[in-house]
Amino acid sequence: MRESFVSPYGQSLALLTDFYELTMAYGYWKKQLQDREAVFQLFFRKKPFGGSFAVVAGLETAVEYMQKLQFDSSDLDYLSSLKGAHGHPLFEMKFLEYLSKLKMTCDVDAMPEGTPAFPQEPLIRVQGPLLQAQMLESVLLNIINFQTLIATKTSRVVLAAQGEPVIEFGMRRAQGIDGAFSAARAAYIGGCIGSSNVLAGKLLGMPVKGTFAHSWVMAFSTEEEAFEAYAEVLPENCIFLIDTYNTIKGAQKAVAVAKKLKKKGIEMLGVRLDSGDLAHFSIQVRKILDDGGFPQAKIMASNELDEHLIRDLKVQGAKIDLWGVGTHLVTGKDQPAFDGVYKLCAIKDKKGKWVHKLKLSEQIAKMTNPGILQVRRYAMDGQYIADMIYDILFSLVEPVRIVDPNDTGLIRTPETGSHFHDLLVPVLRKGQLVKPLPKLSAIREYSQTEQAKFALSIRRFLNPQLYLAGLEKSLFDHKLRIIEEIQTREAL
Repeated sequence: MRESFVSPYGQSLALLTDFYELTMAYGYWKKQLQDREAVFQLFFRKKPFGGSFAVVAGLETAVEYMQKLQFDSSDLDYLSSLKGAHGHPLFEMKFLEYLSKLKMTCDVDAMPEGTPAFPQEPLIRVQGPLLQAQMLESVLLNIINFQTLIATKTSRVVLAAQGEPVIEFGMRRAQGIDGAFSAARAAYIGGCIGSSNVLAGKLLGMPVKGTFAHSWVMAFSTEEEAFEAYAEVLPENCIFLIDTYNTIKGAQKAVAVAKKLKKKGIEMLGVRLDSGDLAHFSIQVRKILDDGGFPQAKIMASNELDEHLIRDLKVQGAKIDLWGVGTHLVTGKDQPAFDGVYKLCAIKDKKGKWVHKLKLSEQIAKMTNPGILQVRRYAMDGQYIADMIYDILFSLVEPVRIVDPNDTGLIRTPETGSHFHDLLVPVLRKGQLVKPLPKLSAIREYSQTEQAKFALSIRRFLNPQLYLAGLEKSLFDHKLRIIEEIQTREAL
């Protein structure tokens, strides 16, 4: 079983980018700024799904892209064909020659996949030549935004299931081939035990799960015949879909067939419900299975499930042991996009001195944080209590002070005796891996462990308790000074 990432694509993906990344790259090259050292950071502004945090995912995919980034002859031929408004070639041949030799040499620090992260915290920090770091913007956002969205959604579904297994069943409703593949990967990180996507199983080494469709039942003269045939073909995968015609009668027929199979040494593992009132039918079906002598048989449910419906079914006393979640999970249906952004936050001047950068906006939420940032997470008695975003160029003076983002007039200090660790860890140095990335199964386990270190009040779906994740006080003050300097300069 393979657990390292293998790309499903065989061709160059260097042009998987927005057009303006290339026009800016050309501009940097023309102005001889291509090698100016810069720092960009990827972060998000809004809490997804109305929760507290996002579950970071997609790093391994992004690292593979960065390490393989190279413009091939077909890429360069295409770029050479592009024309400007007056019909002249858009890019000089010397620039295309430059691109033909381009190799990624950036340093990348990132939160490990599976880490719960909060708004404004850098998930990834890229430091290196300005042109290279700029060109990573679109593709990093494409990869990290989607996988983080799905991993976050999955973590909520898994929390609602309260320890019962969840399987990703969404390939047929996913947004294209890569949508299905990336969603399966992210869902596994978020806590699913497996996926119906066989390609993901092959390339990622994750478990594949599934039963059969209604068409299997309809292909035979009777339900009993369909169940018996499936058991004969796959005796170790006997989960019968019982709602093709009549759920209750389907359950009764499944029991009757299971009794025959038991004499042959074949065990029915369970049944699946895919329609109707899942709470009502699961309770009735549970009784039929128990009375029939199959108390160990599991009841699996599918049919447009999400965390809210699963929670409600639990409240109603549904007798469901296994959850197959599809459309809502792989599309993040109630929030179809994650609002991660990638911004320049520091650049060296001609003398090699770091100059902090930030974006101003009439919308406070769209202002960015300057500096080369790191996130420090504090814990007390094994539970996380606060995060602090700080600039690695600044000296920290204990006790540190954190500005509450919900009330910037409120300054907090982590409790005495608390422990901490920094979340961004070295991933690439000069474009090369610092150490092998963890296996997907290890990422999944890590994510479950980390999420459990937050209080349930912080993890709840609606109106979660606020968690302190703010700026270190000297960084906050520095940001205010930069804002004042920019406003003064622009007013002249």
